[in-house]
Amino acid sequence: MSRTALVLGGTGLVGGHCLDHLVTDSRYSRVTALTRRPLSRVDKPEGRLDARVVDFDRLGEQWDFTATDVYCCLGTTMNSARETLQRVDHDYTVEAARLAHDAGARRLAIVSAVGAAVRSRIFMLRVKGETERDVAALGYDCVEIFQPGTLLGDRTKRRPGQGIANAVGPMAAHVMVGPLRPFRPIGSEAVAMAMIAALQLDRPGVHVHTNEEIMALATTAE
Repeated sequence: MSRTALVLGGTGLVGGHCLDHLVTDSRYSRVTALTRRPLSRVDKPEGRLDARVVDFDRLGEQWDFTATDVYCCLGTTMNSARETLQRVDHDYTVEAARLAHDAGARRLAIVSAVGAAVRSRIFMLRVKGETERDVAALGYDCVEIFQPGTLLGDRTKRRPGQGIANAVGPMAAHVMVGPLRPFRPIGSEAVAMAMIAALQLDRPGVHVHTNEEIMALATTAE
């Protein structure tokens, strides 16, 4: 039985790679992308991709989407204003995940961050932890949470320091051993591939993945 996918944040680093792979994945008959600005990088096979620009502040009023699998890739940066980070990383994500579940979605994969925890002293990581908690409580059969280190890759919208991270990250990863391993830089495409692979396993419950598990899952998808 074919699946259908809903991707949140398809113009972002991980979300863009999710779309690239999902639109050519024969296991999915339809891929719906909800974005805040038009897509520019994804091939659009006839009938496979339904790209929608939506107002996330009024998402409930616009909702007419169904999917079996949800890929949550919305996110901002640590440099964003607190209000923006709270709204995008938590409020938009949880509301969209709730609406999708109410419309019949059963499986969800979400990009979070290493160190995310509801009691973290770092605001961004506390928000990420609250998002993980609230999404996991929505009632999905399967929730796969991904906590990567610094994401490497080329963004459609450049962020300060991204070029440096891409250049230095692979070298830095070799010296980050022991307890630092979960914080190693990791390729954004590997995270996307791991998300897709994890949902194919269809494991009941909530599962959290850091870098090592992410790379292992990405390898199975190659």
